[in-house]
Amino acid sequence: MVGVGGVVLCGDEVLVVQRGAEPSKGLWSIPGGGAEVGETLAQACAREVAEETGLVVSVGPIVEVLERILRDDQGQVEYHYVLIDFVCSSPRLEPRAGDDAADARWASLDSLESMGLTPDTRRVVLKAARMTQDGEIVP
Repeated sequence: MVGVGGVVLCGDEVLVVQRGAEPSKGLWSIPGGGAEVGETLAQACAREVAEETGLVVSVGPIVEVLERILRDDQGQVEYHYVLIDFVCSSPRLEPRAGDDAADARWASLDSLESMGLTPDTRRVVLKAARMTQDGEIVP
């Protein structure tokens, strides 16, 4: 399955959601989900962020492409995703959890490790922040 994620940055904060459904129920992550037939990846990213947080974002360039394979207790593949993460920008409005997100909030970049984000997610968020701070990309 092809999935998209939005690394929504505003100053030194990033928009995060708590997953309300499997896979990864209960974990904090960036907003995102599956691309639908007929929409571009950028359109899918904007739609997923809006569905999960209520915020309208400007979608910038791709930060990274990841592959995530999740297995059950017997080692069988349960989920296999190709994830395309985009850097995005938005005014710092209060998000509201929607769709399959249990919660949504702004988090400081310094708090990501204590929130329990996966190492891949934390790395992608920090990469996007570095790219925007260094002027490599402008969301």
